[in-house]
This record gives sequence, structure tokens and C-alpha cells, in this order.
Amino acid sequence: MARAFLFVLDSFGIGGAADAERYGDAGANTFGHIAIACAEGRADREGLRKGPLAVPNMFSLGLARAAETATGLKLGNGELSQATAFHGAAEEVSSGKDTPSGHWEIAALPIRFDWGYFPDTVPAFPAELTEAIIREGKVPGILGNCHAPGTEIIERFGEEHIRTGKPICYTSVDSVLQIAAHETHFGLERLYEFCKVVRRLVDPLNIGRVIARPFIGETAGSFERTHNRRDYAVPPPEPTLLDRLTARGSRVIAIGKIGDIFAHRGISEVRKAAGNMAMFDKALGAMDDAGDGDLVFANFVDFDTEFGHRRDVAGYAAALEAFDRRLPEALAKLKQGDLLILTADHGNDPTWHGTDHTRERIPVIGIGPGLKGGDIGLRTTFADIGETVAEHLGLARGRHGTSFHATIGAHA
Repeated sequence: MARAFLFVLDSFGIGGAADAERYGDAGANTFGHIAIACAEGRADREGLRKGPLAVPNMFSLGLARAAETATGLKLGNGELSQATAFHGAAEEVSSGKDTPSGHWEIAALPIRFDWGYFPDTVPAFPAELTEAIIREGKVPGILGNCHAPGTEIIERFGEEHIRTGKPICYTSVDSVLQIAAHETHFGLERLYEFCKVVRRLVDPLNIGRVIARPFIGETAGSFERTHNRRDYAVPPPEPTLLDRLTARGSRVIAIGKIGDIFAHRGISEVRKAAGNMAMFDKALGAMDDAGDGDLVFANFVDFDTEFGHRRDVAGYAAALEAFDRRLPEALAKLKQGDLLILTADHGNDPTWHGTDHTRERIPVIGIGPGLKGGDIGLRTTFADIGETVAEHLGLARGRHGTSFHATIGAHA
């Protein structure tokens, strides 16, 4: 039996991107800076966590060695990998430092074109787009129309939104238009339908995603985003690993927002839940259900949305530790012929300036019963991950990326 499990720790970069300066991110290092902050006591929070970063299971798979490959920075206490584990880092060749680019490249499709972006001005959206959104979305107007963190803009405009019925529309340095609206006062289904309209309107501008950001609460102090987020992404321009698998008749079980990221193309089944730990439960269930030739592709989004963007070092560290404590449950489900890879899609250094993603290399660590494991080095594209999974599951070689299948002794 050959099965594959691909777990993306959303935003868990490990620094060192060669082109980071181009993005204003030279020196950013999500993992490195969290580990250093923990070691120095700067990530202690009463009732949450204390002391050095405790992720022994990821260290045993080679996380510290992957980080050293990415930047030369030595972290941890020299922990050795499990004998059958492999470790390395990967460089992104796609333009941008966003979710679709990172995930598509992981799925063996680098993005060679440039996404469209909205300027950091007020207003951020072209007047003709705003007029079309109001007209075709059948709303009395919009609020925001600027670059902003999601929680902050809801605090700022939430009460006016409830009073006027105007959705809150905002953006960031990513190729995105986000729409926040109250689940009951505006309506969740109405928000989804409104986002579909906006998705069509921003297509000519090459905007990567329109994101529905529902929230609840009645006053600025009580507003809270819910887990009913939905991403409306541009479909990939070429077949990805997921398309190749489903065309062959294999199942791709998507955990979390994976289905949305790929515009539900190449997806057999979507399983969602609220929060990383509930998502981990879904991933474990999918591992039980996966058959020969199947892929379970999971995204753990809280690292990014709850801690990276909010620049919450202690929260990010605690989330990593919680994930690490659950990792043995996944390892225990691996059978002969299985392949598990842990990786990321970009960085989001919680010690960095601003609130946006950071351009970084990503860890590529994993294990499988019967593998010889070892050092896979620095991969020149995230697509090497997808091509390794493809070879492991018996697919013909794709157009992008180079498999490291032979290096780790994976099963044919």
C-alpha cells in the first residue's frame, strides 16, 4: 500500500529566502525568532506556556536540521532525527508570499505570473470596482476600502456595518479582497453570495482570493470572527498534483481550507473543523479512511490567522507545542508504504514589523515506515514536494519540480 499525508503548518517558515529583501523581509524567520524568544523568556505567558520551545517530536523528524539548512542557524540541543526521517528546506520560485502560490507550488505547480494587488492607499480599490461591487452586490455601500488587519477593521467598522448594512471590504499586501460581515445581521449565506459576485468582478484584476470573513457580537468590544471563513480562489492555471491524482481515480481528502485554495479542483472530499486541534482530529480520521494511492492534504490555518498576523509570539509557540503533542497520534497511524510530510506555505514571523506574511524558506520534514530517511538538502522549488508525493503514489513525472523520492528510499 502507498498512501501520502501532506500536513501544512500554515505560515511556519524557517527563514533564509534568497529574495527576501525584494519583499522587505530580509532577516525574517518565523521558527527561528519564535525559538529564540522562547529561550529568552520573551514568550512566557501565565496560564499558556513558559520556557524554551518544546517541540520534541518535530525535532525528532529533523526540524532543527531543516532550519540549519535554510539559514545556518543552529536551534535546539542537537536532537537527532528518527532513523527513517528525512529533513531539508525548500525555496519558493512563485511570485508572492501568499497562500495560493505556496500551496499550488507544493502541489507541483509554481506560479510564474504576477498576481494583482491593491495599493496601500485610501481608498485602496479603483472607483469603478467599488461602484460595481455596490451595484451588482446590491448593498448600500461599503466600509473600509483600505489595507487593514482583519480583527482591527472589524472593531473599527463593525457597529457601523450592523447599523447600515454596508459590508466591510479591505485588503493587505497579499493578492486578496476580504469581506467581513455579521453572520446574523447581514447573513452568512448572503455574505457567501456577495463574495461570489465580488470574485467575478476582480477576475480581470488577477486578484488571487476573495475571502468571506464572518463575525458575531453586538459591540466593538464583543466582536469575534467565526470559523465560517470561506476562500474564493482563482483556479490553478494548469493541472496540479491533486488533478493528476483524481484523474487517475485516487482520492484527495482535503482538510481545512485546502479545497478553497484549489477552487475545489482535484478534490474528492472536504473535511473542515474549527481550530487546529479539531482539524487534527479530522486529519487523523482521514488517515484512517485513506486507501491505496490516496492523498490526505491538510492545512492548519491557526498558526497564520490567529498568531502570525496578530504578532502573537507566545500564542504561536503554544500552538506549535500543542501540534507537536498530537504528532505521535499521526505517526502511530502510518503503515508500511506510507509517506508523511510536514511543511509550510510561507512565513509569518510574529516578531516582524507589520501584520503580513514574510517571504521565507519552508521546512520539509517527514517519515515513513521502511524509509532510509536522510538529508534532502535545500530544494530549489516547493514543487519538489509535490513531485515526490507523485512518484510515491505511482504517477508519471510532472512538468515542474524534481522528486527526492530516491534520496529518502521511498517505496515505488
